[in-house]
Amino acid sequence: MTATEPREHHAVGRAGRWLALAVLVLAVLLVAVDATVLGLATPFLSEDLKPSATQLLWIGDVYSFVIAGLLVSMGSLGDRIGRKKLLLMGAVAFGAVSVLNAYATSPEMMILARALLGVAGATLMPSTLALIRNIFHDPKERSLAVGIWGAAASAGAAVGPVVGGFLLENFWWGSVFLINLPVMAVLVLVGSKLLPESRDPNPGPWDLLSVLLSLIGVVAVVYAVKEAAVNGFRWDIVVAAVLGVAALVWFVRRQRTLASPLLDIRLFHHRGFSGAVLADLLTILGLSGLVFFLSQFLQLVQGRSPLEAGLIELPAAVGAVGAGLAAGTIARRASVRGAVSGGLAAVGLALAACVLLGADTRIVSLGIALFVGGLGAGLAFTVTSDVILSSVPKEQAGAASAVSETAYELGAALGIALLGSVVTGIYRGFHAPAGVPADAVAEARDSLGGAVEAAARLPSDQAQAMLSAARDAFTSGFQTAAGVGSVVLFATAAAAWFLLRGQKLADGAEH
Repeated sequence: MTATEPREHHAVGRAGRWLALAVLVLAVLLVAVDATVLGLATPFLSEDLKPSATQLLWIGDVYSFVIAGLLVSMGSLGDRIGRKKLLLMGAVAFGAVSVLNAYATSPEMMILARALLGVAGATLMPSTLALIRNIFHDPKERSLAVGIWGAAASAGAAVGPVVGGFLLENFWWGSVFLINLPVMAVLVLVGSKLLPESRDPNPGPWDLLSVLLSLIGVVAVVYAVKEAAVNGFRWDIVVAAVLGVAALVWFVRRQRTLASPLLDIRLFHHRGFSGAVLADLLTILGLSGLVFFLSQFLQLVQGRSPLEAGLIELPAAVGAVGAGLAAGTIARRASVRGAVSGGLAAVGLALAACVLLGADTRIVSLGIALFVGGLGAGLAFTVTSDVILSSVPKEQAGAASAVSETAYELGAALGIALLGSVVTGIYRGFHAPAGVPADAVAEARDSLGGAVEAAARLPSDQAQAMLSAARDAFTSGFQTAAGVGSVVLFATAAAAWFLLRGQKLADGAEH
């Protein structure tokens, strides 16, 4: 995929440029919010649809899996049919499928609806950075625009619980999807007027086989990892892993032979590019996993309301926005590797703090940990996005931005899947009190939401004992997952220090 300068070029006035950016940021923010907005709705959704623990994880992460599998393909499609056109078509589809999510009546229908929402979401993300490059010609303005874009993307994961908390306090769980409709209406109406069209004048054919291979490879591999962590190795999990790896190998080999590949594999030969993509992915992995499971912990262990839980998580969004806006300045005055490594270490520190989490942990302690995590995520994600664009030739910026966004969505999916597998694996082993019926124990071991529901039908002494055991097990699982995540983030911070050695942000050059 290439992203040559478009033949269609419309000058956009100063005020129009920033209004157009607001539309693009709205699209990015909404896609990011939808990745975590379900965190607070999970207890309500569990009570209504009664999903199993595995179905619950799929409801939480299939959206990001599908987006991650399709982003590069959709970026290539935008090059061909026009990035503005793809963005507006995706916005209409996103709104329509949101209604299907809101009125799902079974776990299977919910998983399918979330997957379709991921398909629509994948059409929104790839166009945003390419359009920012087309709108902002002044390097300083463009750098600030990318910073605002990065702040919105990294803050979106933390804003989701606040939006969800407010809606769940006043409406039913489906409202967290219906809120998409007015936002998408504004995006389509304003975007159709303000956004300039751009496309690659010589894109080459769109390779459908590569599209299928990338989607199958990503979903199958992550499914195998998630299922193996929870249930151990079974023949179907091994088959999925082999299928996924084979599809990704075939995808890579095919890209090497195509005249117009969906993804130019040679981009990864650049050390700075590869290091930035790795840091990008693991930054969001840590933040999204933390927010998703902390939402459940605050409600089901500490007994807080959805809105209260969402507000407690707000410092993460505040930190992410502040760091995102200042990221370019920090990286230029200090160093790129210092900014990225420091950001990764801050997310690792926030996760490490959650190892000490307990039912009596105070709001102030949580707020400080989340603020530090948000600062780190905003700093690392925004700088790595700029590095990814700056480390490749201008004509490959479209491919580079698709890789950046793929890393973001795959990180969000893996954060829920991998850390969730640790939480679920430990939680399912909790010791049920004597005398509790076997069917109630089985329901309780499916999820913490199931334990709360099962306890409501038991005598008060048994209910209290089982809830106490279940909450202790969930807390233990969350602490272990946070510890594992913090080790991974600290290790990545060290790796980024070496991989990004000598890397600088573009200053006055096209990126």
